[in-house]
Amino acid sequence: MSGLSADDAMVKKEDEINQVIQWCELRKAEAGRTPILEVNPFRDIDWLRNKTLIQIDRPLNLADTQGIVYESTTKSLYEWVNGMWRRIEK
Repeated sequence: MSGLSADDAMVKKEDEINQVIQWCELRKAEAGRTPILEVNPFRDIDWLRNKTLIQIDRPLNLADTQGIVYESTTKSLYEWVNGMWRRIEK
């Protein structure tokens, strides 16, 4: 148990999602191209520890289901859950 209240846990996850989105935007700007495949540098975040890749602007139909996908047009993160891509909610 982390000892966080439900509200604190939601705020923490929202902060973590924003951190990942900011990192993706920075990588996209640095690379100047898409799609970008990166080894997951966020393994210290609980809900990302088992994800191998962060895939920036990779089409969902081509994406590796063991990673997450960042879609820059909507600034959204997606993960493979129960056979389909689902948006990671804040």
